[in-house]
Order: sequence, then structure tokens, then C-alpha cells
Amino acid sequence: MNKGATAGFISVGQKSPEARLSIAPVRVGWRLSLAYVLLALAFAYCNCAYAETRVYLVRGWFGVFSTGMDAMAEQLQSKGIKAEAIGHLEWRSAVSKIVDDWKANGSGRIVLVGHSQGANNVIDMARELDKHNIPVDLLITLAPFMQDPVPSNVVRAIDYYQSPGWGSPLTADPGFKGELSNINMESDSGILHINIDKDAKVQAQVVGAIAALLQ
Repeated sequence: MNKGATAGFISVGQKSPEARLSIAPVRVGWRLSLAYVLLALAFAYCNCAYAETRVYLVRGWFGVFSTGMDAMAEQLQSKGIKAEAIGHLEWRSAVSKIVDDWKANGSGRIVLVGHSQGANNVIDMARELDKHNIPVDLLITLAPFMQDPVPSNVVRAIDYYQSPGWGSPLTADPGFKGELSNINMESDSGILHINIDKDAKVQAQVVGAIAALLQ
């Protein structure tokens, strides 16, 4: 074969430059499509986790001094988390709703947050849920007083209190195997019983703990 003929020769199995150029966009397109699918699945998983989580924030007596619970509920809602602020007298009806949802769906994360009397009542809620074998993934109390021990169905409990001052640290039932954290706010003189739920730092920690539960 002469040199002129060799210049246009392509061996068997070898792709021409034009063929390589046509294949490259296909490969790039396939990889982009896969990336979009994985991203969509990640978002779907995230949204599903948020949708399956219910947060109940229970106000104290009369709900007059616990407006911070409503503010935190709004912050959580803005993140796509189902959150509801309720009066402390509504805790039993909230338990009934949780039990009904659990029976219907069979799963879902439960988060209970309470201030003052509401802090005592979220422990009551957890104890009632324990009777139905429903776990509480996160329980947060703000300035509870003369409260009952945390039941064994609580996975993690966090308490913000003041000593000396108002509120007391949490204790737990003998069968409790979760994580319990008592945080004494005595060093912050600006935090009182009536405003601990409205303190920006406390709110950020509460909302952050709930958001971290979903990651």
C-alpha cells in the first residue's frame, strides 16, 4: 500500500475522529442525566424525612408568656418541617392525634418541646405515647418544675433550666437508655423564666437540634 492510501486508512475496531466526537456528547448527556436523577432522589428523601416528622411545641399556663413557641414553630415551618404550637391543655388531644397517625402510617419521627407547664406536659405526652409503644425521638424542656422523670421511650432529652432560679434538671426512669442533657442557663442573667422561650440563642439551639435530627 502506498503512502497516499495509508493516510486515509482506519484499522478494524478503531473509531474515526468524527465518531469519537459524536459519542462524547452522548456520554456527557448520560452522566448529567444520572446526576439529575441522584439529585432528585436526594431531595425526595430529604422532603420525605421532613414530612414524616411532627413537632409539637407546648406553651405554658394560659399561653400568655410562651409566644416563643409560636416563633419556633414558624421557623421550623419555613424549613419544611411540620410544627405546631399548642396550649398546654391540648396535650391529651395531641397525643390522640399522634397515636392515630402512627396507627395509620406506622412510622414517623416525634419531637416534643415545652415551656414551663408545657415542659411538664411534654413529659406527660411522652409517657402516654410509651403506653402505645411509640418512641419520642427528641424531647426538649424549657424551665420545667416539679416534673416527672423522662420515660424510657425517649431517645434524646434536652433540658434548659436555671439554678439558682426557676426550673430544674431532668431525671429519667430506671429503664431509660437514651441521651439526657441538662443545660443550666444561670450564667446568662438576661434569661428568665418568662423569656427563656423567646431568647434567640435558646431558640437557635432548639431549632438546630430538631433540624440535626433530620440530617
